[in-house]
Amino acid sequence: MATIQWFPGHMSKARRQVQENLKYVDIVFELVDARLPISSRNPMLGKIIGDKPRLMILNKKDLADEKLSIEWQNYFRQEGLNSLLIDSKEQATVKKVTAAAKNVLADKIARDKERGIQERAIRVMVIGIPNVGKSTLLNRLAGKKAAQVGNRPGVTKGQQWIRSNKDLEILDTPGILWPKFEDQLVGLKLALTGAIKDDLIPKDEITIYGLEYFMTNYPNEVVKRYKLMDADMELSAVDLIIYLTKKLGFKDDYDRFYDLFIKDVRDGKLGKFTLDRVIDFESEDEEVK
Repeated sequence: MATIQWFPGHMSKARRQVQENLKYVDIVFELVDARLPISSRNPMLGKIIGDKPRLMILNKKDLADEKLSIEWQNYFRQEGLNSLLIDSKEQATVKKVTAAAKNVLADKIARDKERGIQERAIRVMVIGIPNVGKSTLLNRLAGKKAAQVGNRPGVTKGQQWIRSNKDLEILDTPGILWPKFEDQLVGLKLALTGAIKDDLIPKDEITIYGLEYFMTNYPNEVVKRYKLMDADMELSAVDLIIYLTKKLGFKDDYDRFYDLFIKDVRDGKLGKFTLDRVIDFESEDEEVK
C-alpha cells in the first residue's frame, strides 16, 4: 500500500488557528477514539500545543474492548498523561469532563485563589482528528445542538466558542489530520473505523486487514456473525473472504462482501473491539530505548 497523503487546505488553516488561539485557553482536550488510542492521535499535536495542560479523552468507550481500555488508561498514566474514558452520548459526560479538567488544573486554580483572582470558567480547546466523535461531545457539553454532527470525516469546518456550564467555555476546532500516513497500518486502522474517506485505501486491503485482526483477536465474534465452523477459521483471511462471498450468495462479487464486512465492523455487529493493543506499543517503546 502506497503512502497515503490527505491534507485538505482547511486542515492546514485549522492547524494555524489552533496555534494562534492557544493563548486564550487554559487546557487542551485531546480527543481520541478509544478503539485507536494511539492511531487516532495526531503525532504533531505535541509540537502544536507545547507545554499547555492537556487532558486525553478516550471517546466511544461503548464500542471499545473494555479490558484493553483499562490497559490504555494505565499506559497513559505511566506516560504522565491524564486520561478520561467516556461515551459522549451519556448524560454524566459533562460532570466527568468538568471534574477531570479541574483535576488537571488543580494547582493553577489553587494559585489563582491564593492571589485573590476571581474564579471563572475554565477555557478549553478541543482537538481531535476527524470522526472521533468531537461534534457529539460538544453537543453533549453544550446541552443543545451547538455543533454539526455527522458520521463522516470533515464535518466541522469552522471554529466556535461553546458555553457548557458555569465551569467550562469550549473552543471547538476542525478535525486536524496529519499530512500523510508513514505507517500503513495506521491508515488501515483509520479506514476500517471510518476516520478517513473510504476511497483512500482499497476496500480489499481494509477487509483483509480487518478480517485477519478479528480472526486472531476476536475469533468467536467472527464465528458467531458469519455462522462458521471451527474448520473455517483455519482458512487464511483471503480464502475466508472467497468462501464467505459465495456462502452469502454474492457469487464472485467480492466488493459486496467488502462493503458488508466493513459495515459490520463499524456497526458493532462483530462486538466491541480495539485495534491498538498496549503490548504492541510497549514493544516499540522498548526498541526505542
